[in-house]
Amino acid sequence: MAPRRSAVEEEEEQELENNKIKLQFNEPLTWRPGKPIPIDQLLKRLDRLSKELGEMEQDTPDQNPLTKIAKDVASHQLLNHKDKGVRAYTACCVVDLLRLCAPDAPFTPSQLKDIFNLSVTSIIPALFDPSNPYNNQHKHVLRSFAEIKSVVLLLDVEGSDNLLLHLFSTIFDGVSGTKSASGEQVGKDVEYTMQELLGVLIDDALSLPAKVVDVIMAQFLRAAAPGGAKDKHDHVPLDDNQATLLLKEEPEAYQMAKSLCQQYPEKMNRFVSQYFSDVIVDATSFAGRPNGNKDGDSDDEEDGPTGPSESDLRELRKAHTLIREVWKAAPMILMNVVPQIDAELSADNVHLRQLATETLGDMIAGIGAAGPPPPPTLDPTAYPPLRLDDEDRAEARIENILTTPMCAISFSQTHNATFHNFMNRKNDKASTIRASWAAAAGYILSTSAGGIGLSREDETDLIQGLGEKLSDNDERVRLAAVRAIESFRFQDIITKLAPSGGVLKDGSVLSTLADRCRDRKPAVRVAAMSLLGKLWAVGTGELLSGNEAVIAALSGIPTRILNAFYANDQELNVLLDRVIYECLVPLAYPPQKKGAKNATSNGNSQSQLAHTAVPSEQDAIRAERILLLVRSLEPGAKKAFFSMQARQPQFARVLQTFIKQCDQYNGGVMDDNAEQKTTNLHKTVHYIVQFLPDDAKSKSDLLKFAKVNDRRNYNLIKYVIGQEHDFKTVHKALKELIKRIQTSKDPSILETLLPLLYRSGCIMFNRSHLSTIMDYSKSDQDGMGTTAHEILNEISQHNPDLFKTHIGQLCKDLVDQAPDAERENEPVVAETMKACSTYARKYPKEIPVDRDFNKKMINYALYGQPAKVAKYAVNILLSKKDDRSMVSATDLLQRTMKDWTYGSPHFLNKLATVSQLELLAHKVTNEAEDDILNLTVQKILLEVRTEASERDTEWVGDAKMDEECQAKCLSLKILANRLRSIIDPSEAKEQAKMTWKLFKKLVSDKGELSKTKQTPKHHKSRLRLLAAQLMLKLCTQKHFDDLLSAADFDMLALTTQDEVQEVRHGFVRKVQKYLADGKLRSRYYTIIFLIAFEPSADFKQRTETWIRSRARYFQDMKQPVLEAVMARLLSLLAHHPDYSSDVSNLADHARYLLFYISLVATESNLGLIYKYAERVKQTVDALKPRSDNHQVLSDLAQAIIRKWQEKKNWAFNAFPGKVGLPLGLYSALQSHSEAQAIAERQFVPDGIDEKLDDLLRALDRKKVCLMNKRKSVDDRHHDAHPPSKRSRVQPRTAQPKEPKAPKPVSRRTVAAKVKKSAAKPKAARSSSPVNDADRRRSGRSRKSHTYIERDSSEDDEEMLDGVAEWEYENGDTEGRRVRVRRKADEVEDDDDDDGKDAQEDSAAEEDEEDDGGDDGGKGVAKAGSAKQDDEQEDESELSEPADVEEEAEQEDEGEKAVEEESEDEVSPPPASTSPPPPQNGRRAKAPAAAAKTKPVAAVRAKAAPRGKAAAKPAPVAKSAASERPTRTRRKVETATYDMEEDSD
Repeated sequence: MAPRRSAVEEEEEQELENNKIKLQFNEPLTWRPGKPIPIDQLLKRLDRLSKELGEMEQDTPDQNPLTKIAKDVASHQLLNHKDKGVRAYTACCVVDLLRLCAPDAPFTPSQLKDIFNLSVTSIIPALFDPSNPYNNQHKHVLRSFAEIKSVVLLLDVEGSDNLLLHLFSTIFDGVSGTKSASGEQVGKDVEYTMQELLGVLIDDALSLPAKVVDVIMAQFLRAAAPGGAKDKHDHVPLDDNQATLLLKEEPEAYQMAKSLCQQYPEKMNRFVSQYFSDVIVDATSFAGRPNGNKDGDSDDEEDGPTGPSESDLRELRKAHTLIREVWKAAPMILMNVVPQIDAELSADNVHLRQLATETLGDMIAGIGAAGPPPPPTLDPTAYPPLRLDDEDRAEARIENILTTPMCAISFSQTHNATFHNFMNRKNDKASTIRASWAAAAGYILSTSAGGIGLSREDETDLIQGLGEKLSDNDERVRLAAVRAIESFRFQDIITKLAPSGGVLKDGSVLSTLADRCRDRKPAVRVAAMSLLGKLWAVGTGELLSGNEAVIAALSGIPTRILNAFYANDQELNVLLDRVIYECLVPLAYPPQKKGAKNATSNGNSQSQLAHTAVPSEQDAIRAERILLLVRSLEPGAKKAFFSMQARQPQFARVLQTFIKQCDQYNGGVMDDNAEQKTTNLHKTVHYIVQFLPDDAKSKSDLLKFAKVNDRRNYNLIKYVIGQEHDFKTVHKALKELIKRIQTSKDPSILETLLPLLYRSGCIMFNRSHLSTIMDYSKSDQDGMGTTAHEILNEISQHNPDLFKTHIGQLCKDLVDQAPDAERENEPVVAETMKACSTYARKYPKEIPVDRDFNKKMINYALYGQPAKVAKYAVNILLSKKDDRSMVSATDLLQRTMKDWTYGSPHFLNKLATVSQLELLAHKVTNEAEDDILNLTVQKILLEVRTEASERDTEWVGDAKMDEECQAKCLSLKILANRLRSIIDPSEAKEQAKMTWKLFKKLVSDKGELSKTKQTPKHHKSRLRLLAAQLMLKLCTQKHFDDLLSAADFDMLALTTQDEVQEVRHGFVRKVQKYLADGKLRSRYYTIIFLIAFEPSADFKQRTETWIRSRARYFQDMKQPVLEAVMARLLSLLAHHPDYSSDVSNLADHARYLLFYISLVATESNLGLIYKYAERVKQTVDALKPRSDNHQVLSDLAQAIIRKWQEKKNWAFNAFPGKVGLPLGLYSALQSHSEAQAIAERQFVPDGIDEKLDDLLRALDRKKVCLMNKRKSVDDRHHDAHPPSKRSRVQPRTAQPKEPKAPKPVSRRTVAAKVKKSAAKPKAARSSSPVNDADRRRSGRSRKSHTYIERDSSEDDEEMLDGVAEWEYENGDTEGRRVRVRRKADEVEDDDDDDGKDAQEDSAAEEDEEDDGGDDGGKGVAKAGSAKQDDEQEDESELSEPADVEEEAEQEDEGEKAVEEESEDEVSPPPASTSPPPPQNGRRAKAPAAAAKTKPVAAVRAKAAPRGKAAAKPAPVAKSAASERPTRTRRKVETATYDMEEDSD
């Protein structure tokens, strides 16, 4: 029996019962059917009840009345009442009852269902209308549910899934919906309470329905860009006025979902993992399902199982897009999802791997569903330029919160294994995945992994991988890598990419990016070159200020861009023009502010004009950018840039001719000469389109432009190309023209016309820029004085018309700075003198004629420093060619001849003055001829004053040349100019005998003239180079060229293999220049092919490119010039001092021939080259009649040609006609029997076949290495014709006679019998740092080296001095002399070619310049015109047609140039010729079998078929050339030379 409670306990309990508050409300709330309570009374009762319940504290009221009232409140009559007020008060009463009765709800399950149904469907949605009269009651319900957490009862209600779905959907949609009808926005307190309400449900729920999780996840997709994820990388640039359109914060529903995920990470992690598993886990099953939606253009490398269907992919993309955004907002809830994406990285299906790669990349970079941020703006026209340390000037980034990358945690640290798996995708076999990886890597680096940062190792790996993708073998990957770098801000490029190396450092990311400028795919090179150009333009501010980091990173960009000029690709040239004028130096730079136009009417315009320059200041700013560009260029790129600017006058004349003919064409409506005018127009168009990439489209566009016949457009083009217009006029005209064409019926015409306008317009070198450039040349501001002088020199050389408005100031400056006997001039005056000299040559009337000016020019001649100033002064002084000029010349000579002794004051000036007077005023110098010759020859050239030493170097630069060496060089020029000034050819030949002999001795004796004393090595190098160059210069005139015998030609050609590199290069460059200008006969092309052993790889590569360029030019002109060189090359090699008939030495000679074949031969001309090689065998050596060297080499050449044909798998087309050989080198055989015996004889020794195979294999191995190194370089010009599948030989009517079978000899035995060098040569010192065995192979032993040659597919062709139009000189009946068209009154300068050459230590001083320069004139330089000045620099590639109608006539004349010695041909002997090469041995069985049983010589020397009629043998020519008594044979061991004389 339980103990009774004490009285105290009972009393306390009674007191507690008495203290409980009893509900005072006792009015009825329900009614009988048919007798409802009036709404107003019902509302009042519910209001009183609600207030009373609301005032009660929990645990204080009496439960019995509450239970009763709860039954009434939860009745259907109130919960489903039609009046919203009744429902609102009822809900308030319900939530208060739940609060007061907690934890036990006073409602039945069915009542609870009705209550939550009311709350979810009516009360909570009403909260989004703040103007609702019962809004306070609605808020009370919401607060009570959230604070008391009574809403958790919803989880136990039947059908709670639908209610939860409706609740979540209603709240998310409501907070992000539009404003209410009244325009009021939902209060933030309501949103926070709703978020708390949902959080209570998530926290208490053991599981959430999948659809509810779907709704939560869907809120993150509110950040996705409109149109879906496919458009996330497409950004439309917004201006400042549109910045307000961007979101500054996430949508409210997005923020709510984000907060829920962050507050309950563990629960959401479980819910989300299950959600994504439903979509992602089954992805591996896609690979096994058949799919008909796979793209038809997928890579053949994508050979995995069939991919998912389009619907599957849509779901996957949606899921992955959502994962990106969830990681950005709440990464902790994806801990179990990341491994699922990691598994996709290893899926067989390409679509899954790509999607996983893109998703992980965006996750690491913090990029959400809205996509990456828009790429930064790199504005090349911005002024002032961007500065790294100027935050105020940093680009104003318009932030969009949805596209702002951000990460809360580091992906690489949280999911390290997945991160490394992602990194491995850079080597995926599928190119699309590698491209996706490259794009992702760019975003990761540019965003610093969403702002969280990367470890040093991870950042290094990403940068290295991005650089590797820039060299990927798939264009899509390379393009993606370039686009990835576009996502970097300028500061990021300097701080992240540049530390690994700048543009000029091989292997760095920026250097690899620069390599893409010459990519074989247009899209890649356009993107790369444009990006680089913008980067350099944006960085000009830092470059000018001397920022070392920016200089190291970007200073080489202009060089890398302009080096693309040497590729000689028309598409690349058009791109280069656009990048120069739209990125490097944009036409709109510096920009003019819009507010400048309204400055006078707007009181606030002064602030807008703060950085707006007046026109003169704009010109100065633009000129400064041009100076910086030129200063940044390396020699090769600078030469290309100047060449592009030098062609402007020529293109302008071409375009002017086109406009003139369009005007005459009159849109096709002509009164007279319609056919002729139409023909002229078509000829001009045909000429123009050869400089544009798409001939057909370009021609069509130009004809459309002519058909439109818009006179305004014609005038605008004239404004653009007119040199008399300032830059502002040119720019305005160009802008208007572009706008008019863009709005015309055919806007595509602009694609063709714009490159022509860029090339012909006065844009870069404009007269508006000239004054600023001249100021820089005087002040040397920012160290640009030298650059300014270079530009002024180029303008004076190629476009002196620009000086018309400045020549007066130029001459005044020269007068002010003139030297005298006590005062020297500034060294920079030399460039100004040169510019004035060139201008005076073209416009002599513009030069002052006053006595004071002439006096100052005489002072420059006598005292100017350096000594070359004297030459320019004489040119200016004698430019008018009148009597006064001759008087001045006489006065100058008299003053010069005073104290005419070696070592007198200003002695070098006197020599330079006399040298130029000899050229320009020969009559004046005649009286002092004996004194001049006595000093120059006897006292200077034949004497040695400087002691020779073993420590002497082989070469010194121009600046370090001692006075004696300079004096000897000037003396040689005096002798050469003396001959050039003689007009009468017979007199010139007579006077040239002694000088010619002296030059030949210098070349043959390696620069030594003294018989008693040894000349220093660097003196000898200079003298032999200058002597060889002066011989070339003299040979540009026909009567002097006739003096150069075949033996002397061979001796001169060996300068190409001189032991001193500067001598070799200087001589070869001079030969190239004269050949490109059309001044030398085609036999001089033979000299170029002796560089086969050139050790300087860069120089050899450039020379190869030049040869290919010339070969293509002759091929286009239908002139087989280089094919005919084969005969001369065989003769030159036959008399080479290193020739030997043993196998090893013949293999060396085979390298010369292989070098020639690889550069010249195509499938179309191979038969002609073979014909020349075959023809040589049927002749007698005219220089050594008893020698058979040429016949040995003929057989060797035929074998090489056949092997080259087999290697290339070309079809062989035998040349059907006859070919002539130079009579001075070959003479005809005497009889048919002799010819037949030679045809049947094998001249090459056995064993040579293996040597040739080794050479070709070595060439292939080297080619593979080069292809691996430069795999993405443009290879569109691999060959003139694609290789055929089978070797085809045209059928011959006559069957060749079978040769006698040679005695079989074992190849190994023959190889073993080859004699080796008997003795090692003596070693002598050499300055060459490269083993001379690599330059030329003499009969000596050396280390084995393979023949290194690049195939045309690897070579980027350069123009060098360009392609000129050829025209025969008047009166040259033999057709030997070919010249570039130039004005007849041009003066030839003798002294300035190599002073501005690419290499500083070039072969001679300024007197290396060519005879005259093409300034676009129509005349032809006469052979006897000796009073010419050679200041003209190298010509550009475009020769301007004086009249395009003459083109056909010139082509006809050009055909005569094919056989430049047409009368010096050797008639073919009365013997049959050997057959063409057999078919490819790998294809044809019979030739293959023959090749196995016979040595190669046996196959090569087959008897040729007899002709129909035997031609009479030509009489043997009497060769004017005698055999040389001595020959210098170079014997080299390691890197030294030993000279010894060997009798021929």
